Amino acid sequence: MPLLNNKDALDELLALSYRLSTEKNTTKLLEDILLSAKALTHADGGTIYSIVDGQELKFETLLNDSLNLYMGGTSQTAIPFKNIPIYLDGEINKNALVSLAAATQKPIIIEDAYQACDHDMSGARAMDQRIGYRTKSVLTVPMQNHDGDINGVLQLINAQYLGQVVPFNQQEIDLVLSMTSLAAVALTNKQLITEMEVLFESLAKVIARAIDEKSPYTGGHCRRVPELTMMIAEAVNRTHHGPLAEFHLCEQEKSALNVAGWLHDCGKIATPEYVMDKATKLQTIFDRIDYLDAKLEIYAQQLELKALKEPELNIDLASALEQLAADRDFLKHTNLGSEFLPNESIERIEHLAKTYVITINGVEQSVFTDDELACLKIQRGTLTPEERTIINHHIDVTVMMLDSLPFPKHLKSVPEYACGHHEKMDGTGYPKGLTKEQMSAPARMMAIADIFEALTASDRPYKPGKTLKECLKIMGFMAKDQHIDADLFNIFIKEKVYLDYAKKFVPNIADEDIDENDIPNYTAP
Repeated sequence: MPLLNNKDALDELLALSYRLSTEKNTTKLLEDILLSAKALTHADGGTIYSIVDGQELKFETLLNDSLNLYMGGTSQTAIPFKNIPIYLDGEINKNALVSLAAATQKPIIIEDAYQACDHDMSGARAMDQRIGYRTKSVLTVPMQNHDGDINGVLQLINAQYLGQVVPFNQQEIDLVLSMTSLAAVALTNKQLITEMEVLFESLAKVIARAIDEKSPYTGGHCRRVPELTMMIAEAVNRTHHGPLAEFHLCEQEKSALNVAGWLHDCGKIATPEYVMDKATKLQTIFDRIDYLDAKLEIYAQQLELKALKEPELNIDLASALEQLAADRDFLKHTNLGSEFLPNESIERIEHLAKTYVITINGVEQSVFTDDELACLKIQRGTLTPEERTIINHHIDVTVMMLDSLPFPKHLKSVPEYACGHHEKMDGTGYPKGLTKEQMSAPARMMAIADIFEALTASDRPYKPGKTLKECLKIMGFMAKDQHIDADLFNIFIKEKVYLDYAKKFVPNIADEDIDENDIPNYTAP
């Protein structure tokens, strides 16, 4: 058999080298390796295997020209064979050449499978008998990388010359060994890149898990926002008309957006729990309403004692205690922060602070400390302006954390995506006061996801979840006021992303009857 044409061999190796450096699909890459090896050796058939958990060989692509077989790889035909164990009961599995080659890390060269005495070829002969084939020359090569690790096995069957089956010659064997070594290194590099990406995404999820442990409420938010963001992204990709018709996220951009979603609130790891989960106006490490109530109880007792000791004051004790009970109920309700506190209520609280005075160690003092008084006078929610600043600071910490990370090229957009969810389209948001034109579409998607998740969430200690109608009405007005992107909001409604999300995460509100024509700033098509 004549030697291979050096130019043809070089061209094939160069073509494979190019594919090794550019092909991102590992399955396709393994198939390309098999095809190149088969072309170099003029083999009639061949199979390439990947390693599963270092213990088994998985069929990736199987080819045979004589039998017109093309299975696995990029074909539409699945390979029906089970994985081949490399070891059986702790011993090398010698029943298959591929497992033996993988275990010993040595190539196996057989000129005639029916004359081979050193290897068990009964399986090959039995298969030949079933399918009407004659296996003769066999080349089995472990794909060993520069670290000595095996990440696949290549097997070629029946080298051919002028229509005759011949043994694999030394030149072919050397070329295949060189090629598989090169391929193994390329596969290892791709596997390392994949593993690094998985590791980084896992680290992002670990940070969310840490926040979850610190605050189950915020942790739930950190898990749900990435999913909703990706649902919005997929909806935008499905849209082929309107202002976002030309916008499309590729797989790498989707990956970056997903990572950004997991990291969008990573700065909350530095936010104190008593602020992040502040369920009532008087809550710090504990809810001080009970402490305030105890002081009011002291006031009641001191009032009763004063009425007994100083009858000349003519204290109407029953009326005073009745008023005290009403005021205590008022304060407990006010402490919840579940509704807007009108100015009349603020004046009442200030009056109560002057009215309810007790004596402790001979010193007269209001039952309200200055901080308790300031907290109770909060008009919306449960946070003071100072606490609101602490909460908002989480995005500054997020920016600092993400800007300090050396993101690879395909993840460079993660900080921009993650840190824009509190910005508003009119430039009145924070931390940078960006306008719509200064933000990317993915960052604007995350802003919608962040708001909708917060509105629908029923696991917050400081508020109940809203109905779907309420959420969509609020967000409709936000779109109208240029707080969120109106174009994205229209897609959010038209593609019923809100409903898909509700079915998955808040099923108790998903069955509401929603008339999309009633949603502000949206007209159903």
